[in-house]
Amino acid sequence: MLIDGNLISLVIFDADGTLRRCTVPGQPCPNRLGEWELLPGAKERLATIQWSMENRSGIGYGIASNQAGVSLGYMTVDMAHRLLEDMFEAAFGLPAVFGTIQMCPHSLDAGCRCRKPRPAMLERLIGRWGVKPEDTLMVGDMDSDRQAAEAAGCHFVDADEFFGRWRDD
Repeated sequence: MLIDGNLISLVIFDADGTLRRCTVPGQPCPNRLGEWELLPGAKERLATIQWSMENRSGIGYGIASNQAGVSLGYMTVDMAHRLLEDMFEAAFGLPAVFGTIQMCPHSLDAGCRCRKPRPAMLERLIGRWGVKPEDTLMVGDMDSDRQAAEAAGCHFVDADEFFGRWRDD
């Protein structure tokens, strides 16, 4: 995959608003099983890419997601991770490999290094796959995703553009 003339070795996705949406009216993110669905076109677009399964050829992948619902007491860390694993398997059609799901369970004001727009989740995924930041693409839907990509030295593409949503063809 080429982005701005660069060969991409790793694609990191945000979760909410990028791959999935909450099905509970007025609730921004899922807190329980059955409260989400994949966004249109996500599964189909991801099926067009040859993903790497560890040491095989293909593109590395990862999820980097803020999960403040944990710090707010809406769900446990285990439930947040389970929801992300289920989303990954539904979207990619394969189970997530260990270390490919990174999440920040901290509150907005915790000052942690992992909550986007800070880069720690992206840096961990880059290190996990052993690639360069400039060979990495972050796909997200918020300014905090773009800022995290910039802070980590990665490329960024808006989710709607990546998935071809709301395009005038």
